Amino acid sequence: MIIQQAEYVVSNADYRDCPVSELPEFAFIGRSNVGKSSLINMLTQRKALAKTSGTPGKTQLINHFLINNAWYLVDLPGYGYAKIAKTERLKWEGMIYDYLRYRPNLVCTFVLVDSRHDPQKIDLEFMEQLGEEGVPFHIVFTKADKVKKSDLDGQITRYKQKLLETWEELPISFLTSSEKGDGREPLLEAIQTYSEAFSSMDRSAES
Repeated sequence: MIIQQAEYVVSNADYRDCPVSELPEFAFIGRSNVGKSSLINMLTQRKALAKTSGTPGKTQLINHFLINNAWYLVDLPGYGYAKIAKTERLKWEGMIYDYLRYRPNLVCTFVLVDSRHDPQKIDLEFMEQLGEEGVPFHIVFTKADKVKKSDLDGQITRYKQKLLETWEELPISFLTSSEKGDGREPLLEAIQTYSEAFSSMDRSAES
């Protein structure tokens, strides 16, 4: 997929206020400071499409970006950021889960996981909840360039072994580096495949 156009459209605190659209949507989410904004900028090849920050918890709304006038990339707030009031954290969680549960044209959610770390309870619980809710998702391992290749293979293997303790089948996963551009093409190919399938289903429903 060649990204010819990528533009910010709107931010909302409620999924019901998101753009009325028949285009497919692909959401990106992960723990705070997992490298989500850098990944979005790498995928779209726009240096400042998503705002990067050294301060976790910067993304606080549901952000829609229109790509090639064909699909939406949706930047969701990070979860697990402890340095905010409990009431604010609960509001964020409600906003996120309402979007994931009820947004009708959400095709797939990409859950970002820092490849440098062992499986984190909060990531595992989040993915478990997506599974229970029937929300389709893939895993995106980020910051692969920050780990030695010899260590990285073992790290990913251990992560998958941990997932198999509760999952009968492993979710599809991608290994990425925002700095080197690794994983860009496989991710975009998956999005293109799902977008085309989504459009075919729409045309079938209309006929």
